[in-house]
Amino acid sequence: MADGLRRLVGAESGRVLQEKLESWYRDYELNSCDQNLNRCCEIIELNSEIQGQLFTILNETSREGGHYAGVETIKTRLLPWLGTCFSCATSGRLFETNLSLTQDSIEKERQLRELASNQTFQLQELQEELTSTRLQLNHVQQDLAKTQLALEDTKTKSATTLLAAEDEIVQLKAALKTSRAQEKDALRKLDRLNDYEQQIEILRDEISILDAQKSVLQNRLARSRSPSPRHSESKSPSPLPLRSCSPGRARRTNASRRAYLVARFGDIYAQERLDAETLLRTYINDMEMVQRIIYIAAVESFHAAKMAYRQFKIRVRETLSLGHSGPESLEDTVLDYIVRHEDLYDVQASVNEVICSMNINPKISFPPETDFIVISTLIRELCRVAFSMQTLAPPLDIAFGTDGELFSETKYHRSFHSDFTAALVAYHVWPALMENDVVIVKGEAVTKRGALWSHRSRSRSRSRSRSRSTSPLLSHHLSRSRSPSPLRSGSPRH
Repeated sequence: MADGLRRLVGAESGRVLQEKLESWYRDYELNSCDQNLNRCCEIIELNSEIQGQLFTILNETSREGGHYAGVETIKTRLLPWLGTCFSCATSGRLFETNLSLTQDSIEKERQLRELASNQTFQLQELQEELTSTRLQLNHVQQDLAKTQLALEDTKTKSATTLLAAEDEIVQLKAALKTSRAQEKDALRKLDRLNDYEQQIEILRDEISILDAQKSVLQNRLARSRSPSPRHSESKSPSPLPLRSCSPGRARRTNASRRAYLVARFGDIYAQERLDAETLLRTYINDMEMVQRIIYIAAVESFHAAKMAYRQFKIRVRETLSLGHSGPESLEDTVLDYIVRHEDLYDVQASVNEVICSMNINPKISFPPETDFIVISTLIRELCRVAFSMQTLAPPLDIAFGTDGELFSETKYHRSFHSDFTAALVAYHVWPALMENDVVIVKGEAVTKRGALWSHRSRSRSRSRSRSRSTSPLLSHHLSRSRSPSPLRSGSPRH
């Protein structure tokens, strides 16, 4: 068979037949009737030669398969085709119909075989499950048989005293009933295991929130009891105390800490900011200057807290890298340590840096008889929140804003005394809170016409008129590292 098929392929009769058909199709309109008939006869003769060779290969192939091989194929495909070849003018259509029916029958048989195989596979799975269930049933029956053997043994040993035997039988039956009840209870508990795990996760999140609230309350209580507004300053960083730290705390509590810090940022805007405004109005009559001071205090607080966080992280990494070991990476361990020991953050140093930066800022001014220390409570709370926001993944930060920029509805609310037709920001009241360049809490800004020109004229006048450096009160405050400031003796302490 293989030799005959190779000869048929080598003869290239099929290619010659295709070429003759294409040539006849191209020249059909140009040929005469006799020429077209001659071409058709040539193609029929060549086709008959190919059919003769194919029938020879068919005969050899059926002979190689044995006596009964190929009978089904000959019955379903060859014989219907031979029957339709010798029919009348509609034989071509009947052949196509029979061929289509045959193909549909073959497709249905294939689908039936696939369905049977799927059912066989499902039956095997059911049999495996049934086998597993039977094994479990056998174990239970074995346990029951052991219990029954123990019961029979007890009956045999206590046969001399009928009353004692009956008591023991009752006890054993009660024990058997109890064991069965315990088994059912264990199965119910196993079914509720997933629900318990979800409840445990919810409880863990609640505990994290309660821990955060507890730390805030403890810090407030410590600040209210302490008469000193600041920690002692040190040039060289003290070694970090190695306290116990639960691994994975930072990632596990990230969502709850983020929600708490965002809410705390809003509370500072609603409470501490207004308190600072009220306090500053006793020294400054210009409401615009008061709001500028508070906004710059917020910006400088975030900057100082971020710098302190980077330095603190470097110190923690250097300390923990000496003896780090375990499944977690060093970065995760460092972050967990910082989250657990945020109380080691020297917030007073950041407050001092913010006040110094505000003191030399050309956009704001302050009466010489007092100083920015009067709003240290607001600065302290902003530094704490900004430091904690750096421990989140991803960290939170405030939006960058400049006077005279185009007002953005997605970043700011207009202040009530703004010009709502103006497109430029005259000055900012409160920064927007960002996460990966996406605004999650809007800030507040004042829009006025001619904001850019008025901002430049104000800056030039302030730069010419402002000649003071650090005020005597601030110098006195910075020089006394351990004595309480008279203006801030009642302010909270870290």
